[in-house]
Amino acid sequence: MTGRHKGSGIDDFLREEGVLEEIQTRAIKEVIAWQLEQEMKARKISKRRLAELMKTSRTQVDRILDPDVGGVTLETLQRAASVLGRRVQVELV
Repeated sequence: MTGRHKGSGIDDFLREEGVLEEIQTRAIKEVIAWQLEQEMKARKISKRRLAELMKTSRTQVDRILDPDVGGVTLETLQRAASVLGRRVQVELV
């Protein structure tokens, strides 16, 4: 194996490729969407009901739960989490 990435970590590779931040953002969105969906299942709350509780549309809930959709604000995520009895926690590491 004589590739230029031999011995480097995945973060180093993604950084060199110029996609590290994009991949990290996507991963965070996927985790949050998954966590919200798991909480919805545990509480037996449908997307329609979540939309009602959030006083928003079902389309907006679909956007929140779709990691491919950009532009979902932290405020919106916090509102969804709050309705489900949870909260969003953000930290710099």
